[in-house]
Amino acid sequence: MDHYWKIVVDTIQDGVMIVNEKGVVVFVNRAFEEMTGYAEGEIVGQSCHMCNCSDCEIVRSKGRRHWCSMFEQGFLRKQRCHLIRKDGKTLNVVKNASVLRDAENNVIGAVETLTDVSDLTQKEIQIERYRRELDAADRFHDLVGTSAAMRKVFDLIVNAAHSDAPVIIYGESGTGKEMVARAIHAESQRGGKTCIKVNCAALNDALLESELFGHVKGAYTGAYCDRQGRFEAAHRGSIFLDEIGELPMSHQVKLLRVLEEGVVERVGDHRQIKVDVRLISATNRNLPQLVSLGKFRTDFFYRINVIPIHVPPLRERAEDIPLLARSFFNRILLKSGKQIRGISSRAMGLLMQYGWPGNVRELRSAMEFAFVTTGQGNVIDLENLPQSIRYHDRCASPQPGASRTLNTLKKQRLIAALRDAGGNQSQAARLLGISRTSVWNQMRKFDLFPTDFRNKS
Repeated sequence: MDHYWKIVVDTIQDGVMIVNEKGVVVFVNRAFEEMTGYAEGEIVGQSCHMCNCSDCEIVRSKGRRHWCSMFEQGFLRKQRCHLIRKDGKTLNVVKNASVLRDAENNVIGAVETLTDVSDLTQKEIQIERYRRELDAADRFHDLVGTSAAMRKVFDLIVNAAHSDAPVIIYGESGTGKEMVARAIHAESQRGGKTCIKVNCAALNDALLESELFGHVKGAYTGAYCDRQGRFEAAHRGSIFLDEIGELPMSHQVKLLRVLEEGVVERVGDHRQIKVDVRLISATNRNLPQLVSLGKFRTDFFYRINVIPIHVPPLRERAEDIPLLARSFFNRILLKSGKQIRGISSRAMGLLMQYGWPGNVRELRSAMEFAFVTTGQGNVIDLENLPQSIRYHDRCASPQPGASRTLNTLKKQRLIAALRDAGGNQSQAARLLGISRTSVWNQMRKFDLFPTDFRNKS
């Protein structure tokens, strides 16, 4: 019967340890051996002190009669503590324990079960790190930055929030224009109401009017019932019109009336519906240029361009790149649960050098890629970054006096690609994302020869 009892206990996933009344270990199961690193022969017959249970240490330090709190109380329930494994590493566990008594009610020992909660503890640490990040001084409504350019944007957001005038946000694709819009809404008196987003480039002319203003049943084929428009849905809140530079001229006229009169008419209806909506728009287009070309209405432009906010491209605020990279790193770490130890200085240096044509959105994608390519327990290094970052020329516009620096960077990346390609110009061109002719021209410019990079046997 004892043989079957041991088989049963060894199938339990939690560690089991039985001690006598003096704390000498008389039995451990297989899970306990795996958790602590101690073989049965190493720990049976020894004092359970060798596990260095943090809970027991606390009790001993208070000079009490019993060496373990469980012997004082008669039991322990869901006690969080940690042990020291044989290899010196800390093992976080939840302990349940109870004393064992004989027929005369004398204490003859105790049994403990240990549940490994190391993964849970690590997750709690990550959550706390994430909470601290959200509370950090370099954040403003999920916007990250300490550069002068971003501080100016933060100030403009606060000032714009105190007004109810239309705001337009200018910036390249991927700079975070939608986040700026949501920050303005959140900071304003309308923050407790809805903020509705409409992408003006994602809808065709016929659908756009219905989306913005709604329609009544039978207004057109497929209009089977009355439908509320986005302006009605945003009543007393804000509406965010993204890519407003793509708005057709015919819709600009109708939208101008909504802004001037505060009323909308559903498609197929003549009744006016009062709406109280704060307009926030965004574009990566040059609207003044479109106005001069006759592709954007002048009156509509001046109506929406009351409070302009320009979000700088990432290349113009390079000092924010480490902050953003670490912010994305912490978010992905928490979400993925993968144990990546950090970003190497070499990788961070390359992130600082790169021109980021896709701006913050591209940086976030690069960090997601790096997490996929980095092994468990390692740090993100150069080889874990996307190929476009490792080989492409810097995308930032040359500044006065910077041509020598850019040429140096071009030469370094060309050399790296040629080394990886073993001097093969076609392969180097693929790595760099340029034509073979461009590689040849750059090699002539920098006095480089294919034979310099071929493997020598």
